[in-house]
Amino acid sequence: MADLLFCEPTELYNILNQVSKLSRLAEPNYLCLLDVRSKRQYDESHVITARRVKKRDHQYLIPESVDLECVKYCIVYDSNTSSLELSIRPRYEEEEEEEEEEKEGKEDDSELLPGPAVEFGQILIHFTRQPVYILRGGYECFSGLYHFFRTQKVIWMPQELDAFLPYPIEIVPGKVFLGKLSQACNAKMHKDLKIKAHVNISLETTPYFVGNVDKLLHIKIEDTPDSILFPSFRHISHFIELHLKLRSVILVFSTRGISRSVAAVVAFLMHYNEETLKRSWAHVKKCKTNMRPNRALVAQLLEWEKALHGEYLTDISEPIY
Repeated sequence: MADLLFCEPTELYNILNQVSKLSRLAEPNYLCLLDVRSKRQYDESHVITARRVKKRDHQYLIPESVDLECVKYCIVYDSNTSSLELSIRPRYEEEEEEEEEEKEGKEDDSELLPGPAVEFGQILIHFTRQPVYILRGGYECFSGLYHFFRTQKVIWMPQELDAFLPYPIEIVPGKVFLGKLSQACNAKMHKDLKIKAHVNISLETTPYFVGNVDKLLHIKIEDTPDSILFPSFRHISHFIELHLKLRSVILVFSTRGISRSVAAVVAFLMHYNEETLKRSWAHVKKCKTNMRPNRALVAQLLEWEKALHGEYLTDISEPIY
């Protein structure tokens, strides 16, 4: 039997934005996102790609169109569940809103029960191999943070998922994002994420913050084995740290967003959190699964670890590096 775990809003955001060559949402066994709210609430708006879970005789129905055994991420959400604990709620919640007097007549039907998402999650763990996740705070919390991922669209064609444009990955919730050049040039993504500063680790330029040294740090290096980023790690870290103090949202990017910008973000986390390379690397890897800094940058991150901690603490000969 699989585990039942919480999924933070930032984790679902990052899961929705993973890529290989195309968006991973196009992969049939990548994500099964399930909405257990009422039909009225689902039709009003829901998280992109979410399927509504139906009921029959007050019992949740297992989606037949999904091979739950093979799904990598199975995530369930309701309106606002934030605990796996029991709470007082009606035994049978109606699909549609009722008149106030009818509701009042049913108040005595309330019992100590798990939230709807937890209740359905406890059923799903018998059908999955991977853990079943409950979205902490439910739809209300997620849609408040990422309003641009709300939709009324119910059916997604494969070509639509192939064409889905992922947003930058969230490294520090609501504060630091990691992306690529095309995302750094996207006006809608800038507006949605409220980006106020850039760290550009590439030779290319964007239309944003040109000539504004307070909002743009441009480190012009190529992604080659002889490129040296180590001397800029401290400047990058201080630049991002300053914007965190100013409560400015910052985007760190390079051409493809998998090597130079990743190294910059790892170096920042090592400095900001006083962490080892191993720990900061693991955090970024969890956020962005296709990260792949070149070997020269990994070696420079190890030197950065020694500069911060006085010694080498991470074995970069391990396969994960």
